[in-house]
Amino acid sequence: MINNAILFLLEAILGLLSIAFLLRFYFQLTKASFQNQFAQLIVTVTNFAVKPLRRVIPGLGKIDISTLLLAYLTQVALHFFTFLLNGFPVFVAGNTVWLVMLGLALIDIVSLSISIFLYTVLIQAVLSWINPHTPAAPILYSLTNPVLRIFRKYIPPAGNFDLSPLVFIIAAQLVLTTILVPLKNNLLSIL
Repeated sequence: MINNAILFLLEAILGLLSIAFLLRFYFQLTKASFQNQFAQLIVTVTNFAVKPLRRVIPGLGKIDISTLLLAYLTQVALHFFTFLLNGFPVFVAGNTVWLVMLGLALIDIVSLSISIFLYTVLIQAVLSWINPHTPAAPILYSLTNPVLRIFRKYIPPAGNFDLSPLVFIIAAQLVLTTILVPLKNNLLSIL
């Protein structure tokens, strides 16, 4: 029972930390303004690890490798502790378990990234109907515009309605359920 409580806390803390690292990475990649309160919160929460790692691993142009690496390593740690707390013999299982953990962490980073954009598009769509001038609107637009621009090339507006968010949400859900979930299950079946 105590293992379940510890596992829950680890999933909550490391999961939120992974999302924070990914948000910081995507804020920088999409050139979102860091003057927003939410962006400042993300920077404050992640600075403890990003600043020291940036001294060792510099970015490549506008790609912040250190922040992305931290998100990945956080997911690796989460899978390691999950296996360990569930009683899996991690240290005597051989190299396959480590490769599976690295693969699962990579799949989770892709899944979290898709989910971040999916929920950001959804929140932006809802806010555009309720309160389009909310203080969060500029940062939401900065995050979603590069993704939705791709869909807008092929999907013209229907009257005054932009259907690209709806198509993106459906496509993102399709990728999550038909590609990433089966891939994760296949990796887990190796063990």
